Amino acid sequence: MTNPPQHVTSTVRRPAVLRHWAAWAAIAATALIAFDMSEGADLAPALAASALVYFGAAVLARPSTAWALFFGSVVVIFATELLGGGDVDPTWVVLALALPLLAHGLRPAARRARGGGLPPLQLAALIAFGGSAALALGAGGDVGAYLVAAGLFGHALWDAHHYRTEKVVVRPFAEFCAVLDVLLAAAVVAVTVSG
Repeated sequence: MTNPPQHVTSTVRRPAVLRHWAAWAAIAATALIAFDMSEGADLAPALAASALVYFGAAVLARPSTAWALFFGSVVVIFATELLGGGDVDPTWVVLALALPLLAHGLRPAARRARGGGLPPLQLAALIAFGGSAALALGAGGDVGAYLVAAGLFGHALWDAHHYRTEKVVVRPFAEFCAVLDVLLAAAVVAVTVSG
């Protein structure tokens, strides 16, 4: 008596380069961002945007919105730099964008969709990382640069947590953001030390 054939499923593994496309995209983005950096505090808007993206994805209760929030914040940063003429720092504009998200999160329908009030950890992270970005602007110079670097390194740990738990943002975004944050923080330190 022969056993009926078992259905064998094969899992085709993509090469690591393709599995970690988000990390490669982060490396490319770092090259573009760091190319124009003259001092470390220049990346305060990136730190503020990192906090905003996670907070926004949590408030909207849709992990995939992280990508749209990220690209939207990039557009806001560049538009502010181009149109502001140096009078308005993009960090403040990015942080101000948290207000409509906060208002949305306080709406009863939004609270019900998430099963409660505002996401407290994401709100705390917004305050901590956004506050670091704001403090860096106030401090300026090397102190401001090191505040931005510390904030970016700290946010990379936040990304790693979200990569592991697969909550709030999609896993490729957490990978992208972790690599981007570490590399940008290293760039800030390198520019500050060499400057």
